[in-house]
Amino acid sequence: MARGWIVTRPANPCGQDETEATVVTDGTTKPASEAATRLDATERRLMASMPLHAVTSVHGEAGLRERLLIEIAQFPAADRARIGAALALASRLHARDRRQREPYANHLLRVTVRIVSHYRVTDPDVACAALLHDAVEDHAEDITPGGTRQAALAALARQFSHRTADLVAAVTNPVYTPGRDEHEQYRGHVAASLLASPWARVIKASDFTDNAVGLIHTTGRNYPRWPANTVPWCQCCVSSSSARTPRLTPTSSK
Repeated sequence: MARGWIVTRPANPCGQDETEATVVTDGTTKPASEAATRLDATERRLMASMPLHAVTSVHGEAGLRERLLIEIAQFPAADRARIGAALALASRLHARDRRQREPYANHLLRVTVRIVSHYRVTDPDVACAALLHDAVEDHAEDITPGGTRQAALAALARQFSHRTADLVAAVTNPVYTPGRDEHEQYRGHVAASLLASPWARVIKASDFTDNAVGLIHTTGRNYPRWPANTVPWCQCCVSSSSARTPRLTPTSSK
């Protein structure tokens, strides 16, 4: 999760794994897995070209889910199923998380759609990792009974792929050492992980982009703080992007 954002999680004595994400459409609350935007063919074509924050503003989470379905429509059925499973897991894990005034799932969907649509990446491992990029950092204890990050990553490797788990690990912020500057530790982590994992740069670039665009929605104490925190992240991205960055083409797969 990007430093500087406030994510709220209301208390839930029953445990998060009993909570399912919901989407409100036409005044009706439905499970996210059942939400639909009811768009006709013309509206779907328009949505396919809309800026992602415009989709968010007009159609909300249901629209972003529809946009993801549009973008992966040409993927093999097995890859679509795996991406759908990653979205279902991310939706459950982050069901009660909020990112400013919107469901946290919106951020995960925009990061993933941007990678597929704008960066033209057709790799299901990358798409799954993008949907799950905050899962281990925020909800390791809900992924596996052990509750450790390593156990959570092992569970993701079993359900999706070892490569997906490795990508999630590369973009997961470290547990910071007390007494050391957290921003310095974060910059060191970003620089090291992005240099070691070229495809993690793709996920992080989309994550940073969504954070930067999201500044227009930032309020309260985060507003003056977040832009200053963003500069070191961008510097790390720029410096690491010059080394072995994947070539992003419509046929990118590995």
